[in-house]
Amino acid sequence: MTDNAKPSPAAAAEVARSDIRADGTATGTGDRPRPRLVLPALCITQITSWGVLYYAFPVLLPHLTAETGWSGTAATGAFSAALLVSALVGIPVGRVLDRRGPRAAMTAGSALGTASVLAIAAAPNFYVFAGAWLFAGAAMAGTLYPPAFAAVTRWWGTDRVRGLTILTLAGGLASTVFAPITAALIEHMSWRAAYATLAVILAAITIPAHALALRAPWPPAPDVPHAAPQPETGAKPTRPVARTRPFVLLAIALTLSALSSFAVVIGIVPLLHERGATSTQAAWALGLGGLGQTLGRIFYAPFARRTGVTTRTSVLIAAGGITTAALAVVPGPVTLLIVLAIGVGMVRGNLTLLQATAVTDRWGARHYGKLSGLLTAPVTIATGLAPFAGAALAGPLGGYPGLFLTLAAVSVLSAVLAVGGTPRTPAAT
Repeated sequence: MTDNAKPSPAAAAEVARSDIRADGTATGTGDRPRPRLVLPALCITQITSWGVLYYAFPVLLPHLTAETGWSGTAATGAFSAALLVSALVGIPVGRVLDRRGPRAAMTAGSALGTASVLAIAAAPNFYVFAGAWLFAGAAMAGTLYPPAFAAVTRWWGTDRVRGLTILTLAGGLASTVFAPITAALIEHMSWRAAYATLAVILAAITIPAHALALRAPWPPAPDVPHAAPQPETGAKPTRPVARTRPFVLLAIALTLSALSSFAVVIGIVPLLHERGATSTQAAWALGLGGLGQTLGRIFYAPFARRTGVTTRTSVLIAAGGITTAALAVVPGPVTLLIVLAIGVGMVRGNLTLLQATAVTDRWGARHYGKLSGLLTAPVTIATGLAPFAGAALAGPLGGYPGLFLTLAAVSVLSAVLAVGGTPRTPAAT
């Protein structure tokens, strides 16, 4: 081709789709400015949605059970059921995101979340309380990370890692912001009034933010990179990605990793108690682990630039196993255990970004919502089951050090499975 020759229409379309202007204001479509309000709005709504729908519950749980007489196990079961519903509803929500974008799904999720939290606050008995949490689970599917990840992935195109990093840095502050707010509310009112107040905050922030900031046109889905040649006449069609061996192995690896990492989060406090830490010291370990989760995400982008997708996945999952094993075998002092808890949090923060980019790194962004929903569903189920699994296994394994060694072994197994979780021709990033 000479200097004056024009590229083919297909090549021009590809350039337009992947264009990022030097000032960083273009989207993956190349023909319209990137919606500037999307990322700030999503950062604020992720903090609020996670804070109200997720992190307020453990703060209010002791007061809830004391005032109602419901058992902590039953109340936690209702909360875990919400996570399971979120996993299942997330699959059809992902398909909607691919076709129509995030505005309708996230706005509806915010409205449903508000109604659900108000129903939780007003529940006259446990059955209504549990039913309201099921609706809250559906709201989680439309408001938490997966739909926000889909929005940033499509609008940010090849610059998605930077956008996802900023988003998860903000999301990691949800517990830092809303745990103290919830604790302050419960000092001055009942748990019901506290939940009602949080519902008002959720509605006031997230409904208008999602409805107004996500109005930009949804960019067309990019072509699948490294697409396989079309089969000859009479040949069997290529299997859907979700039924391929790499996808299944990746889903199993991420699910086992999530089960291990979230069981560790719940188990850090009782582990430190077994090692002689006070309740205050254990609480600091948990809180600083959350801070480590936020700080760890800063290092994901440079790490991703220097590693391949298979190496990156296996190394981060294995690192979770190593830090978990360290907590199991190090007897103290408490200061060192807190440092290790921060290390566990840093790894967990990277694993969140690893999951957010898993689909695009391997299969491109064309069907991100659908594939991400399928990949996230078992991970979310494992997250919901982790507290019960950890508590149930700690006794038979001789305490939390034995549990943490077992969880470390699960992480190592998932790291091995992740080696087979990448197709031979991964998507270009």
